[in-house]
Formats: sequence, C-alpha cells, structure tokens
Amino acid sequence: MKNLSQDRGWTLVRMLPSACSSLPRLSRLLAVSCLGTGAALGLGWSLLSLRPPLSPLTASRTLERVRRLSPDPVQRREASLLLLGRGVAAGDPHLARRLLRHQAWGRDPLAALVLKLDARAAEELHRTHRAEGLWGDLLRRFPDAAASADALYSLGRQQPWRRTLLLRRFPSHPAALAAALEAGPAPLARRQGVLHLARWGPRWPGAQERLKQACSDPQAPWTPAERGELASALAELGDSDASMACLRPGARLSPGAALALGRSLLRSTPPRTTQAAALLLHLVRQQPHGPDAEEAVRLLAAAEGPELEALLRQLPAPWQDSAPLAARRALADSDDSRTLAVLRRWPRDPASWDLQWERSRLRLLQGRWDNALMLLQALNAAALPPPLAARQRFWSGYALQRQGRTREAAALWQDLRRRNPGGYYGWRAAVRLGHKELVALVPAGAPRSSQGAPAAPQRWWPLHSGDADLDRLWRLDQATEAWEVWRGRRGPQRPRESRELLLEARLRQGVGDDWTALSQLDQALLSLPPQQCSLAADLERSLHPIRFAAAFRQAARDRGLSESLLLGLTKQESRFTPAVHSAAGAVGLMQLMPATAAELAGHPISDAELEQPGVNLELGSLYLQRLLLQGQGDPLRAVASYNAGPGAVQRWITPQLQQEPELWVEAIPYPETRLYVKKVLGNAWTYQLGALPSC
Repeated sequence: MKNLSQDRGWTLVRMLPSACSSLPRLSRLLAVSCLGTGAALGLGWSLLSLRPPLSPLTASRTLERVRRLSPDPVQRREASLLLLGRGVAAGDPHLARRLLRHQAWGRDPLAALVLKLDARAAEELHRTHRAEGLWGDLLRRFPDAAASADALYSLGRQQPWRRTLLLRRFPSHPAALAAALEAGPAPLARRQGVLHLARWGPRWPGAQERLKQACSDPQAPWTPAERGELASALAELGDSDASMACLRPGARLSPGAALALGRSLLRSTPPRTTQAAALLLHLVRQQPHGPDAEEAVRLLAAAEGPELEALLRQLPAPWQDSAPLAARRALADSDDSRTLAVLRRWPRDPASWDLQWERSRLRLLQGRWDNALMLLQALNAAALPPPLAARQRFWSGYALQRQGRTREAAALWQDLRRRNPGGYYGWRAAVRLGHKELVALVPAGAPRSSQGAPAAPQRWWPLHSGDADLDRLWRLDQATEAWEVWRGRRGPQRPRESRELLLEARLRQGVGDDWTALSQLDQALLSLPPQQCSLAADLERSLHPIRFAAAFRQAARDRGLSESLLLGLTKQESRFTPAVHSAAGAVGLMQLMPATAAELAGHPISDAELEQPGVNLELGSLYLQRLLLQGQGDPLRAVASYNAGPGAVQRWITPQLQQEPELWVEAIPYPETRLYVKKVLGNAWTYQLGALPSC
C-alpha cells in the first residue's frame, strides 16, 4: 500500500510539469504555482506513506478518523476492516453494513472479503435477495478467491450443484468441509461427503463420528480402497480401535495413516503393540527409503515389548546400522563407551539426543558426576534445539558444581540464563545463582510487585509469513479469513519445518484453536535449527499466551495464588481449551474430575458448568491452593500431586526434595509426572519472568 500511495503522488508531480509546459503563454508566476502545487501534492502523498500502516495496534478513534477523512481509499477500506475485526459491530449487522458501504471497489482481494462480509451481514438481517446478489457478485468478480468458497456454500443451500462445485474447486476450505459434513440425505451425496472428509478434513468438527458411522454401516458398499481411506483418516485422528474395525481384507492404509495407527497402537496393550510393530515393519519393507520409513524405524526403536527385538532384526539391512537402532542398543549396554560412539557418529540425530539424556540422567541419579559430565559434553549444546541445549547447560553446570568447580558452573548457568531465561532450566539456573524464586502462594496483603503476576495479554505483532495476502489479512485483524486462505492453499498436508509449524500455529491461535496450535509450537521448538534466534523469540511468545485474563486474575486473588502458576498449570492441562475432555473424564481448563469438582464445590456439578472458565478456574485454583498448603508451599510437590495424586507423591518424599530438588524431580518414578512437573513450572517461570531468548 505504501508504494501505491507514493506512485499516486509522484504521478501527479510528473504530470503537472507537462501540463504547465503546454501553456506557453502563462505567466512565470502561474508556472511556478503549478509546479509548487505538484510538489506539495507529491510531498503530501510521501508524508502519508511514511505513516506506520494501520494495524490492530491503531487506536479505534484513529481508525474512525481515517475511515471518514483519509484521502486514500485504500486506507479507508483498511480502517473499516480493522474496526470490524475489533468487534465494534459485533451483534449489529446494520453497523457492519454501514462500515462496509462503498468498500468493494477494485480488483484487490480485499474487495472479495468486503463482499463476503457484507453478504453475511445481509443474511443476518434476513435480506435474502440482497445477500444473494452480493454472493453472486463475489463469484462473478473473484471466482478463484478463497471468499468465493463461502458464496458457493451459501448459494448451495438452494442450488445443490454449487455445493458440488465447491467441493471440487476449494476441497480443503472450511466451507467445503462444512458442506461435506452436511451432505445428504441421499445415499450418494452422503457417501461423497464422507469420502471428502476422509481425504481433506478428518479433523473437522463432527467428521470423526461421521467416519465411524460410515465404517460400521453394513449396508454401505465401500470398496477396499475406500475403506482404506476411511481407516486412514481414523488412524490419523488417533482412533486406533475404529481404524482397525474399519479395515477389511484388501483395504490399504496410506503411509501417513500407517504411521499414525502404529503410533497409536504402540501406546495400547501388548497385543496391540505387536500389531503396531508388524504394521510399521511392513511399511518399512514396502517403502524402505524416505521420511515415512525413517519415522517408522524411530517408532520401532523407541517401543518396548517381548517380541520387539526379533521384529527389529527383520528390518532391511540399511536400517540395521542407523542412529535409532544403534541408540537403542547402546542404552541397553551398561558401558558408556558405546553411547559415546553413537554420539560421535550421529551428533545431529534426535535418537542421539534422547540417548545422551537418558544415559546422563542415569549417571546423575547415581552421583557419578565425571561420567555424567563426559556424556553431557559429548554433544555441542550450540547445535541442539533450544530446550535441549538449556537442559544440557544446566546439568553440565550441576555436575561441575558437584565436582567443586563452582566458577565454571556459574559461568554455564549465566550463559543459560542469557540464552534461555524462561522455562524450567532457566528457573533452576536462576535459583542456583541465588536469584529470585518462583512465586506460588502469595501472602495476604502482599504488594502486587511481589506476586509474580504476568503482564497484560500480549500485544499484536506481524505474522511475517512471507505471503503478502496473509500478512495483510493478519494486519487488518481478519484472522479467520487468513486461516481460511492458508487452509485452502495448503490442503490436508501437515507442516513439518519449524517456520511452517509456527505460521500455522499462529493462524490457529488467531481463530481460537489453542489446542492444536500449542502442540504444533512445542513441535516447532524441538525441531528448531540452531542460530534461529528471531524465530525462537516468536515461538516463545506464541507458546505462552494469556487467555481469560480476568478469570485467572480473580481466581489467583481469591486463593492467594500466583497468577503465573495458575497459567502455567492450565496451559499444560488443557492448552486453555474450556470444553476439552480427557479420556479419563476430566473436564475443562484445569482438567477437573467431576467427583473432585463436586467435592470442592460442596454440591453436584455438571460437565456443562465445568466447561465455563470462571467456574472451572474457581474450583481448580481451590484444589491447587489445598495442595500447596499441604506441601508447605513447595510448588514441586504441589504440581506433582496435581498430576499423580497426593497419595503417590507422599510416598516419594525424601530429604532430597529440599536438598537437591532437581534430582528429586528426575527420580520421580512416573515418566509422565516427571515431564509434567518440569513443563508446568517452566511455563509458570516464563509467565512470571515475561522473558524471551536473547540474540
């Protein structure tokens, strides 16, 4: 937009001299005046272009003034869209239409968005004829724009052939997935809709149930190939039971689905573990090269079971001498030299990183500081992803300190705090250096500055996607449209690299999907290449959002808790998703079991009530407060109890909890609880600190 404004201004400047020269009889004064006017216009346009672009950071009063008074029509349209994105017309379609009036000009994709928003507002007002006209205008002027998918969806209510066109032209657009879910009641239409969901959107709300129904329908004449597609979709959703039930002789799983099904089955009972291993082995034999085979081998190498060693020996020869299998064998060997050989040969392989930590952790728990330090320093921390580098630096410093090399230990911890000030190891390094602690319980009447409360919710910042259309939609607070454009372009393919994972996760957060987004951000951080500081900062910022700020603040104040600790625990429990239910039946933000919630409330409480953030946080914070009081305010003990139960944690209490708390955490016998404690308290420390990695 900046270049467009400059071009308009300087085009006038270039035109005016020629106009002036065409009038040779004008006085010199008039010629000078003509040139001066052109220069003034050019300067004015240049000054306008130097203003920062409009964004969600722009004040509403400024946006309203720009919308009414700006000489630049582009800015007027952008201001109107920003006001809509801000919600000034929420629940008022009349106001929305007034803001959008006269803004659908030109061939710019924003005009397509204006037509879409205007048509939706007309539908809310039940002006059906007007809405149909706007949808038709959108289809005629912008047939390939993502917004046209919504036009086909809406007009398809009365003209079913448009829904068919929608599925063909925009197969992965949310409007197409919604249409596929609604397809029917004719058997052929329903069949096509189910297959479309399996191919393009098995994660669409309601798709899983539709796929399971289709698989279990004895009357449905599915071909083996189609059954394979349905089973593949269910496998990718993690529903291994439904996927296995859907398979029939001759049905084939896609490589991605075979991986997903194998991963899911490996977490099940021993008979299913054997099935998973056989499935993954078959995948590697069918496709012995490429990323799918590599992932299958990694899953097999990390699995456990009595028959697994025999299956691993059946892998193709090239994989017998690979990092995952070598790491598995080294971990089973008591001699550290074999571990060191694997680390030297495959220093950049994730299997080596896991091996290094498992062996180092064992030596740390044994108090064999020389061996632990040798193993920890066998890999260069600068070549590891940030979380693993922070772990390595902390424990290297710990081993050095236990050897009496306190100055070297302090230097490592200082370096860790500079590079990774947040997270669990940033916290423990700060404590070891004698800096402030994590706040858990807040004494009554304590000043706000001592409560460790996080700052206000994050301010908006640019998307930096490299795609001008996406970046502009994000800047104009049109997150839903940005997500739909991205989803339509990318299709069902999942992002793999850190930058793509970060981009998709931020777009998901923009539409309220923290559940998937935070998982993707964790994955992106663990796969982040070294020397990517700016990307690491964006990842950390996105990884620690603040949702339902008022409810968290109230719950923390009522219970005398650190708001940061509440946020850190809730992020790990539910990723800030109010309606999520665990397999065990826990509900809501802080994942309360209904029986526990009823005991805390003093009366029966429904799942619907527990899905309300205020209610859930009120009861969850009360439970956390009780655990902290039982544990004399120790956050390590309280958080472990929240996950494993107070009874289990009571059996683990030893003097080591006070003397060497980091080793106490590593000695927790439940791997899930061990990781949980570090995640929750690392989250809490980051919220309290408000810190990002430094470059």
